[in-house]
Order: sequence, then C-alpha cells, then structure tokens
Amino acid sequence: MPRASLCPAIDHPAPTTQAAAPLADLTFENRLTLVNAAMTARLDEAAVAYEVNTAHIPTEPVDLADIVTGPLDTGPAPLPDLYPTPVAALLQRAHHRLLTGGWCKDALVDAEGARCMLGAIRAEAHGDHGLESSAVTVLLEAIRRKFGDVGSVPDFNDAFARGRIPIRMVDQAAHLAGARGL
Repeated sequence: MPRASLCPAIDHPAPTTQAAAPLADLTFENRLTLVNAAMTARLDEAAVAYEVNTAHIPTEPVDLADIVTGPLDTGPAPLPDLYPTPVAALLQRAHHRLLTGGWCKDALVDAEGARCMLGAIRAEAHGDHGLESSAVTVLLEAIRRKFGDVGSVPDFNDAFARGRIPIRMVDQAAHLAGARGL
C-alpha cells in the first residue's frame, strides 16, 4: 500500500525543480539577503497588525482596587458578628451595607438605594440617635487620624468620586471602636 494513502493529510505534491531553479542561481549571501527582506516585510506587517489590534486599549494607569473584586453577588452574605460592642457593631453593619447596597455622594440615599457614609450609619442605627452620634464621632476621628482636619463626615464622603476610600474608612472606624470597647 503506498504511503500517501495511509496519511492523506500529508499528501503534498513534491516541490518542482522549476520553482527552485531561480534560487539555485543565487549566491548564499544573495539568498540570505532575500530571506532577510522577506522576514522584515513580515515583521513590519505583524507590527502594523499589533498596533491596529491594540489601538482600543486604554493607556491610562489602572487602579487594581477598582478592578479586583470578590465573587459575583449570589445574594446577601451573612454578616459575621465581629464586634460585641454597640458602636463597633453599628459601624460594621454600615460598612457591610455600603459594600452590598452601594455607595453614593451628595445625598443620604440616591435613586438606586445606594447610601453615603452617614446614610448607612443612620439606616443601621434604626432610630437610636445616641448610637448614631457615637458612631459618627468615632468615624470622624478615624478620618481625621488619616486625613487631617476634615470638617464633617458628609464633607469627607462628598470629596470622593468613588466609594473605595470612604467605605474603607467606615471599616477602620469599626476597628477603632472595637479596640476602644465602644
């Protein structure tokens, strides 16, 4: 049985000597020059294709904290009780509310239900104004420790375009209140 019938995918016609004849007339240096010119042309085409294919990719720096996230939301995750004290627990719940319900600025609650720092604390205090006031005081102290003289929690909240830092500050305030036993 002939070999071509065993491997039909490899069945290629053999190169003819007529096509190779012009290359045989060239010297070794001329053939290298010809191959170099062909490879340069192919590399130039590849460079143009790369530029075209990557032209839409933004070149501005990317903040990984805005990109790297946890798993997709599969429903409300149970909130573990990390803090037994009331102010720390309130700040922890407010932090969780901001993470799950969304953060906003320039309003206590926006049209989609997202809340600012003060709005999250107020919602989690459930009308206990003393507890709310204590939580806001600890939060303002945590903010001032890190950012210096800040007028109020709403001023700090509204100074940001994204909620990453304000949400993180609510978490840090919860740690501060927990360390103080509040």
